Amino acid sequence: MIKKGDDIGRLIVECVKDQGDDVRDSDVIVVAQKIVSKSEGRVVDLKDVVPSFFAREVARRTRRNARHVEVILRETSRIVRMQKSHIITQTRHGFICANAGVDRSNVSGRSHVVLLPEDPDESATAIRTSIFQLSKRDVAVIVSDTFGRPWRLGYVNVAIGVAGMNPLKDYRGTKDLFDRTLTVTMIAVADELASAAELVMNKADGTPVAIIRGYSHPGGNGSAKDLIRPQELDMFS
Repeated sequence: MIKKGDDIGRLIVECVKDQGDDVRDSDVIVVAQKIVSKSEGRVVDLKDVVPSFFAREVARRTRRNARHVEVILRETSRIVRMQKSHIITQTRHGFICANAGVDRSNVSGRSHVVLLPEDPDESATAIRTSIFQLSKRDVAVIVSDTFGRPWRLGYVNVAIGVAGMNPLKDYRGTKDLFDRTLTVTMIAVADELASAAELVMNKADGTPVAIIRGYSHPGGNGSAKDLIRPQELDMFS
């Protein structure tokens, strides 16, 4: 039960020690967005929200709570789609997702919602720095969240914050098995690692952190923003 001001990096190091292990160099530590947002105070009580006229109109069209819609709109830079009760938006970070990432799951209080971190890359960097200061281990950190996917059923965890690694593995300019030069292939390894971590974290098991060990992740210090498709290359939204 994470509270505002909790040091996530310190909690990770302490919990790993309690389990008889230590953080190691090159570990990839995947942290659920929810605990990051809680530690940063990104929790809103809907009782304190006054919905605008536009929020009330959107709520009427989507048959949703107007206060909840108001919080979604405050976190939104662009409404991408509205259909039935669904609101797909582009957040101020550039992510396209449902409800601007505003979520009511796994938060105490029936009227509380949790927002995405202000800067998930900065959040990942702060956790990575805290872990290094306490353990002297050089790790990569991914802040993950659950997103839906166009054309595919089911949700997957993706990286919304990255520190200590490149989120993309670039194969452009390399040769395939038949000596053809690859020209467009870049693998979103940070998303793949976030999704793999969810297999042991699960949604409601109270396990908000997973350590991936033994994977040689791409070096560098990239950003989750590197994973966002530029608008000029976006053919659909």
